[in-house]
Amino acid sequence: MKASFGFTRLGPTVITLVAMIASFGLLSFSMRTLPLGTAYTIWTGIGAVGAFVVGAAWLGEPLSLGRIAAAVLIVSGLVLMKLSS
Repeated sequence: MKASFGFTRLGPTVITLVAMIASFGLLSFSMRTLPLGTAYTIWTGIGAVGAFVVGAAWLGEPLSLGRIAAAVLIVSGLVLMKLSS
């Protein structure tokens, strides 16, 4: 979404919209077998950690021990959420 510059560039805008539609579709699919709370928590966690990884790997955002620890804690919470449902 950042590369679309506020949805003013066509290519990144189309990619963003397709990714959003796919994301909602996958969330809908996962709710067939997971409770809403679990599915939504995992969906948002994947988005948060995914944005962190993309930001660090491709957008040059800084990595710090605290940010890495936060991502690890998010993933740990997602695993615990899934194991608990």
